[in-house]
Amino acid sequence: MNTINAGNMNYCELNELVRGNAGDIEINGCLGQRYIGAGQNGKTITINGVAGNAVGAYLDGAVINVNGNVQDAAGDTMNAGKIIVHGNAGDAVGYAMRGGEIYIRDSAGYRSGIHMKAYKDNFPTVVIGGGCGSFLGEYQAGGLIIVLGLGLESGRAVGNFPGTGMHGGKIILRGDYAGLEVPPQVKLDRTCEGDMETAAKYIKSYCDYFGADYAAVMAGEFWRMTPNSTNPYKQLYVQN
Repeated sequence: MNTINAGNMNYCELNELVRGNAGDIEINGCLGQRYIGAGQNGKTITINGVAGNAVGAYLDGAVINVNGNVQDAAGDTMNAGKIIVHGNAGDAVGYAMRGGEIYIRDSAGYRSGIHMKAYKDNFPTVVIGGGCGSFLGEYQAGGLIIVLGLGLESGRAVGNFPGTGMHGGKIILRGDYAGLEVPPQVKLDRTCEGDMETAAKYIKSYCDYFGADYAAVMAGEFWRMTPNSTNPYKQLYVQN
C-alpha cells in the first residue's frame, strides 16, 4: 500500500498523487482537501483525517474508507464503488449519485440524497446511522436511502420537508414516524416484507463496517416513504 502524508498539501497536488498510484493508497493527516478519489476505480483509498468537499465525486468503482468526518457533497454523482465514513457527513451526501453505496456511521447534514437516480442495474444506496437535516431525499428519482436513528438522545432522525419533489426511489426510516408531515405527493406507511428484504443487506453491511448489533437494529420499527403515484411530479419534468 502506498502512503501519502497530506498535511498542508494543496488539494491539486494530493489528487495528482492519488491518480498516479495504481494500487491501494493510505492518506494520513488529511486536512479538508477536496475531490479526493474523484472518478477512481480499481483501488482502495483509506483517508485518516477530515476529507473535504466532494470526496469520491464521480467515483467509478473504488472503495474509500474515511477514518474521520467528510464535508459536503460526498459521493457527488458517483457511479459505482463504496464510501465508508467512520464519522459524520456534511450537506448533500450522495448528491445526484447514480450507483454505488455510501455508509455514514453517525449523522449527515441537509439535503442528503438530493437528486439520487437509478438506471438499469445501478442502484444507489445511502445508509445514515444517526440522523440528518431537512430536505432528505429532495427530488429523489431512484435508489434507496436508509436512516437508522442510532445514538440519538431523543426525537426523530430526520429534519423538515423530507421527500420534497420525490418522484422515484424509496426512503426507509427506523423509528416511530406515525404522523410525520410529508409533502402531499409522497406516501408514508410502514415497511413491508419486501422492503426489509432489500434493506437488510445494506443494514447488515452498515453493522459490519461499524460494529453495530445487527439483530438489535433490525428489531426496531421501520417506515417507508415513496411517491404516491407513478408520476407524482410529472408536470414538473415533461409537458404532457
